[in-house]
Amino acid sequence: MSAEKPHPTIGLTTVSRTVASLAVGMVHTLERAVVGEARVRTARGNAWEAVCADRARADQRAELDRLVAELAVAHAHAAARDRQRVG
Repeated sequence: MSAEKPHPTIGLTTVSRTVASLAVGMVHTLERAVVGEARVRTARGNAWEAVCADRARADQRAELDRLVAELAVAHAHAAARDRQRVG
């Protein structure tokens, strides 16, 4: 029986994690160089963009609801006018 521990080997997952980490670092550095420090996307920036997009969608839904309500009122007035003409 041997008291020696097996030598740790570098597995495929270790290599792929290392390559992925290096790639992310390179892309991040490249992004900073190309777009500039002030324009680098951050979690805070992404969250703010999501908030703005949600607000814009809510505004669009509200506008659509207002238009549908106006159409419903106009339709009701037209139907009432038609009933008065016939009746």
